[in-house]
Amino acid sequence: MPNSTQREKIRWEIKNVIDLGAPSVQNRYLAAHVARLLASLRQWTGRDLAQPALSPIEQAREVFHAPFVLLSHNTAPDPILNYANQTALALFDLSWEELTAMPSRLTAEAPAREDRARLLAEVSSRGFIDDYCGIRIARNGRRFLIERATVWNLIDENGAPYGQAATFSEWQFIDG
Repeated sequence: MPNSTQREKIRWEIKNVIDLGAPSVQNRYLAAHVARLLASLRQWTGRDLAQPALSPIEQAREVFHAPFVLLSHNTAPDPILNYANQTALALFDLSWEELTAMPSRLTAEAPAREDRARLLAEVSSRGFIDDYCGIRIARNGRRFLIERATVWNLIDENGAPYGQAATFSEWQFIDG
């Protein structure tokens, strides 16, 4: 159970993401959040999702418009999604407002949520996993298999937990 300081931090994170709106030129493509995503991935895996020579805003713009999925959730007891690039928003059939109000567990069908919880526990203990596959569901009910996903822990500039993120570029629709 989070203490009062952690609960306040979570409330601030949720309000901040909602207030800033979807990544755009006006909010610098949420460059500070994306920088945490990228730095955490680099720390755990040594990999980059954006060209390291770009400025933080250019990196954020690049990943927002990238052909792969990138999304993250916060550290709440029932984590809420707090970032998705355009590919993720389209794949999950969500608006930014819907995304930032949605518990990340709802990206999996009810029977698959136990497996998803085990996956996230493994990521929490190991830092990241590579080559994950599983079935996810879009808001419109369309099911798809994700393959070769990387899921990793996010840390803030002080090394404190900041949530978890996932990226993948391979998926197949399962039904109609």
